[in-house]
Amino acid sequence: MNTDTVTPAPTAVDFWFDPSCPWAWMTSRWVDEVARVRDLEVTWHVMSLAVLNEDQDVSDEYRAFFPRALRYTRLVAAAQEKFGQAIVKPLYDALGLQIHPGESTDPDTVIAQALAEVGLPPEFAEYSLTDEHDPQMRASHFDGIGRVGQEVGTPVIAVNGVAFFGPVISPSPQGDEAARLWDGVVAVASYPGFFEIKRSRTVGPLFD
Repeated sequence: MNTDTVTPAPTAVDFWFDPSCPWAWMTSRWVDEVARVRDLEVTWHVMSLAVLNEDQDVSDEYRAFFPRALRYTRLVAAAQEKFGQAIVKPLYDALGLQIHPGESTDPDTVIAQALAEVGLPPEFAEYSLTDEHDPQMRASHFDGIGRVGQEVGTPVIAVNGVAFFGPVISPSPQGDEAARLWDGVVAVASYPGFFEIKRSRTVGPLFD
């Protein structure tokens, strides 16, 4: 009798984020929490609200935000190209902590502190000011958004190849509550005929 046990493979998760998006930040904290209680293998990818909206009719105020947002996405794309996939999540965390809970709107300060946090040299900030790695950034963006359609935003999550936008949550649930939400979202998204569930937001992002 064979008594060997087969360890199930971890659940493959892909997560697309724009570092500037507070809702993506909230969702990413939830996925981090789920990964503590579920066996997830998460791969983090950059996407861009600026690219998503570059041909859209948006307000002048929103469009004025795009250059700052592009700096962060370009920085992440360059870091991935230079140092590999392993740098993406730590750099996202370092940027996001300052942008969202820290409420910093100065990209020079955010980038300098984030680079120091992950151990990259200060001069690496120059990549945030060039389009050198835009092809890679755009390819990552369109890989994610192409799975769910242009009418959504960030974040995009794919679980074992099944992709969906969101969820948009606030605050991020913890422990068993985080796991229950995960199980429900994945179950709903796995049905091929499911497209949308929504209600009006009553709160903004509630950061820890």
